[in-house]
Amino acid sequence: MAQSLAQSDHGLRIEDCATALGVSRATAYRALKTVAPSSPAAPVPVPRAPKNVPRALSPTERKALLDLMNSERFMDQPPREIFASLLSEGAYHASVSTMYRLLRQLGQCRERRSQRAPARYQAPAVRAEKPNEVWVWDITRLPGPRPGVWFYVYVILDLFSRYVVGWLVAEHENAAHAEHLFAATLLRHGIAPGSLCVHSDRGAPMTASLLQDTFIDHGIAPSFSRPQVSNDNPHAEASFRTMKGQPDFPKRFPSQVEARRWLEDYVDWYNHAHHHVALALFTPAEVFLGTFAAVLEKRQAAMDAMWHRHPERFPHGRPRVAAPPSFVAIDPDGVHAHGEDWHDTSPLNPLSACGRRARKPSPNAQCLLKF
Repeated sequence: MAQSLAQSDHGLRIEDCATALGVSRATAYRALKTVAPSSPAAPVPVPRAPKNVPRALSPTERKALLDLMNSERFMDQPPREIFASLLSEGAYHASVSTMYRLLRQLGQCRERRSQRAPARYQAPAVRAEKPNEVWVWDITRLPGPRPGVWFYVYVILDLFSRYVVGWLVAEHENAAHAEHLFAATLLRHGIAPGSLCVHSDRGAPMTASLLQDTFIDHGIAPSFSRPQVSNDNPHAEASFRTMKGQPDFPKRFPSQVEARRWLEDYVDWYNHAHHHVALALFTPAEVFLGTFAAVLEKRQAAMDAMWHRHPERFPHGRPRVAAPPSFVAIDPDGVHAHGEDWHDTSPLNPLSACGRRARKPSPNAQCLLKF
């Protein structure tokens, strides 16, 4: 078709040719583009001579200015400093932009310091298929008795079941409290070395060498969010929203003891009475302890009884009660993209020395631990 169009009489319109060939006009135009033009090749453009700009520096002036900027006096000074120094002495050679342009043409205008290229952080990809396989944790603030006073809540969640495996209320946010909480929580749940991944953001307590050393001692694989990405730790953030959205959440906590008392009741409700939407309305404790199967049978029996009594209310047939998901992942697309390497983490060297180890809190430390 393209050859027929190219060999057709030049007096015919493309629309008439396309109609005769039984194709659309767009197809005819597209076919013509694929045919090499029969006309001779266009002449190679000849570069034009540079314009004679009256404002430009003469070669002698350019050389003198370059020698001056590269002299021992100004060789380590930027053009603005050179311009200001010469102008204060009553000498004007060229504008600042002209100085920059001359230096740029000679490759002498660049950042003096060697700078590291921007780091590229991969999105976290963690996946849990059973309890105590991946934990996520974070720290949030509770309003204290007066403005400017806060209490800090450390919360560790099991990713698969959303079960709160450990929490702590403290007056300060530091790595010592986090290390104390993790050491006690790992001991309580009997976590075997090499069987757990812990995901968090990149806060100072999370990346501190004290906590990373504890993870290394217990064979824990750390995983971190990307810097300045707020949704890389969504499960911990969602749990804080659930906590602070409770109708009895105080406007202010009068003391640390009162904060611990309220958190103790809330965590008990959250683990054993809160029907989690992401868990098919099962409680975190039912999924964490594996007792949801019996509850699932009761729910299915109740739905079957209603279906037998009123089948017209179920136009899609017998209802099926949803079960909790078989796995829970942070960044599911990244998990599948990385295949088996789902403990992939952003660059962080837990073995790097960050100074002297922080001291562990004493039994009289101002923190209240609950697991």
